[in-house]
Order: sequence, then C-alpha cells, then structure tokens
Amino acid sequence: MPETPTGASSADLFGFQAPPPIHAEFDANARIVMYEGDTAGYLTTLPDQTVSLVITSPPYNLGKDYEDRASIEHYLEAQARTIAQLVRVLRDDGSLCWQVGNFVEKGEVFPLDILYYGIFKRMGLKLRNRIVWRFGHGLHASKRLSGRYETILWFTKTDRYTFNLDPIRVPSKYPGKRHFKGPNRGQPSGNPLGKNPSDVWEVVARDWEEGLWDIPNVKANHPEKTEHPCQYPIELAERCVLALTQEGDWVFDPYAGVGTSLIAALLHNRRAMGSERDADYAQIARRRLQEYFNGTLRRRPIGKPVHQPTGKEKVAQIPDEWKDSPLSRLLDEREDYR
Repeated sequence: MPETPTGASSADLFGFQAPPPIHAEFDANARIVMYEGDTAGYLTTLPDQTVSLVITSPPYNLGKDYEDRASIEHYLEAQARTIAQLVRVLRDDGSLCWQVGNFVEKGEVFPLDILYYGIFKRMGLKLRNRIVWRFGHGLHASKRLSGRYETILWFTKTDRYTFNLDPIRVPSKYPGKRHFKGPNRGQPSGNPLGKNPSDVWEVVARDWEEGLWDIPNVKANHPEKTEHPCQYPIELAERCVLALTQEGDWVFDPYAGVGTSLIAALLHNRRAMGSERDADYAQIARRRLQEYFNGTLRRRPIGKPVHQPTGKEKVAQIPDEWKDSPLSRLLDEREDYR
C-alpha cells in the first residue's frame, strides 16, 4: 500500500483494506472514478458543487492524433460549453487550474491562456495566478525562438477558496534576515517553514525553488513517459493538489489522458476522478493507477534535481568538428561549454 507524506497508508485515511475499485461512472462514495467517453456527456452526471479542484491540460487543437483540427474560434466556443459545466460542478471554495501552451497555425502563434481568459471571466471566475511552467527541453523551432514554457491559469470560483501555503513553501534565500526596526527589531523576519514560491515554476538542484521551479516535461527518457504525445508530469499536478485541496476532496481532470492528475491526487490522499474519450489512453490510465497501488508506478519524485551534464560527459563536450570553426573562441569563453 502506498505511503502518504505523513506516514499513514491510504487505507488508514480512507478506511479500506485493499486498493479501491476504479469506478467507471460517478459514485459519491468512490475513491477513484475513471470514465471512458466524452467529457461533455460525463459532466451531465455530476452533481453541482462536487469538485474541489479541476486540473487539466485540454486538447490544444494542434493537429495531434488525439485531437480534431478546427478553427480557433470554433475550438474556443466548444471549450466554453465544457467550462460552463465545470464551473457548475466546482465547489464555491474550489479552484480550477487550466494548463495550456500555444496554438500554432502556419507559423503564427496564438497564446491560448490569453484567449481563454475572457471565457473564464465571463463565467465569473477570478484569476489568482498565471503560473509559468518553464522546462529546459522541447522541440527546436527553425523560424522562431524555441518554446520552453507553458502556463497554468489558476482561477477560483469565489473569494473564499482553499489555499494551503505551508505544503508548497520553498527555502528562504536569506533565512538569517531580521527586522531592522519596529517592535520586532532584531527578530527573524522570515517564516521558519520557508517562503511563498513564485509564479514561475522550475525545479532546480536541492530545493523546489532557487528563483524558479523547473519541472522537466515528459519527453524521451522521462520515467513517466507513455504513448501520449502531450503528457505533463505528475509533479506539476502535485503542487496544485497540495496547495488547493484538503485530504478527501475530489480532484477532477476532464481530459484525463493517461491519468497523471489522478495519480497526483491519490499520492496526497485526495479522491481522484477523470474522463477520457480515447480508449487507449483510458486503458493506460487504469494501468498506471493499478501500478500506483501495487508499488510499480514509474515516476519522477517531486523536487528531484534536474540533471546538469558536466564537462566530463560527452554530450557536454564541444564536438571536434566545431573546434576549428569561427565560433570556437566564443565557445571556449562560455562557461556552460567548458
């Protein structure tokens, strides 16, 4: 049985002695629901005010094999209908985290987070943060700068929302800083648990933050990689789960893909619910959920340092073919090529 951060098993917290069943339909008493089918249809089965956190990465409409290509206007209109239903099932103290990149058509970039913003505002939601997720690797562009970030729009339904700062605090840069005047003069000015992280996420060596939170995207040799072409890491969802929900709350991913958000919820003793129309991805999601409970799930631990190649590794050395090039002197002077 997986261990929780506090050392208690999920069986102790949820009151079951074996891995819970994965329900195919919504059940208010379930711990895990994985619906296979259209999200719009599934949403009609959910009661109002059910979900504490909606977290997802919707189809980007980039022509990938799991999406239907449509005009940007038609795409956003369809998404608006789904969002209206998500707002209905979201609790008044709940949050919605919408992780998106860019729509690209004929070389032109359309920033989806900006285009989505008006939809959420018309639904009455309030933007609390526009979080930038920075990653170091991805596709290399040839006619524009290579994209190395996506965004998470964190909205709340009301001003009375759950926000747990302590579980996501990061070490203070200057923990020894003290008040220099006033009644607390001479006393430490920071919080012993750490500081509030920034809205640019990058996981770096040792800590969650040394300015940024850099969470590697799921590509190539990432331990969480599956067949899904646009999979985000468990760690990205974990931080939202920790900050925006309490134990036992429902976390819902309406475009569940291979179950990443559901796994993040279970890791921290929340109820997990997802819907996915692609049968292959839904099957992978169910398999990964079972792997979580039997202890064989491959994942990248939260806060693990991003590997930085040293000069001794071949991949970080200047190829012999470059050494006689006009740029060789410049490369020699650059610290990151040494």
